[in-house]
Amino acid sequence: MSAAPRLVLASASPARARILQAAGIPFTVLVSDVDEDAIAAANPLAGPAETAELLARAKAEDVAVHADAAGALVVGCDSVFELDGVAYGKPWEPEVALERWRMQSGRTGRLHTGHWVVDTRGGPAISRPAVGALASASVTFAEVDEADVAAYVATGEPLQCAGAFTIDGRGAAFVTAVDGDPNAVIGLSVSTLRELLADLEVSLTSLWET
Repeated sequence: MSAAPRLVLASASPARARILQAAGIPFTVLVSDVDEDAIAAANPLAGPAETAELLARAKAEDVAVHADAAGALVVGCDSVFELDGVAYGKPWEPEVALERWRMQSGRTGRLHTGHWVVDTRGGPAISRPAVGALASASVTFAEVDEADVAAYVATGEPLQCAGAFTIDGRGAAFVTAVDGDPNAVIGLSVSTLRELLADLEVSLTSLWET
């Protein structure tokens, strides 16, 4: 029996790492050097969902050429939050996160997570197969007062999260409903990954730790 292929996660996201760990999938991390803002700026006509796919692809392709990714399946993911048709990524700054929450409090938006898998097992001389897909879910927020928003932002948790929220941390207190795959909201849909690996003739269950 041939050995299961290695999985490389092209992301520094602790949330994505936790999802793979919980799913029993071993992996290593190689963080991409992709400039997310530059890619978004270079594609001004891309909608929120398409932007998530573009960023996921860019991250996976960037890491796939790394020597340490040779012979592995490289998984890139990126999330974009959509409200009123406008794309929102990571707020980075507290003031931006506060403004985001003032807009989305009591409302429903949509979180898009793009997935892209590059198969480097054929070596550098062979054109690398690659597949991608989008997983989206609607997220409904509670009516949150200014004091709670300020307290949440002060924790720093939402600053590096698309849409300035989480559903697997403190932000869960302010989310009343998720319609769709909750893992997609957290940052990586395992069911979507399973389908993409199947397209590459790899069974996700063959990766499970035993």
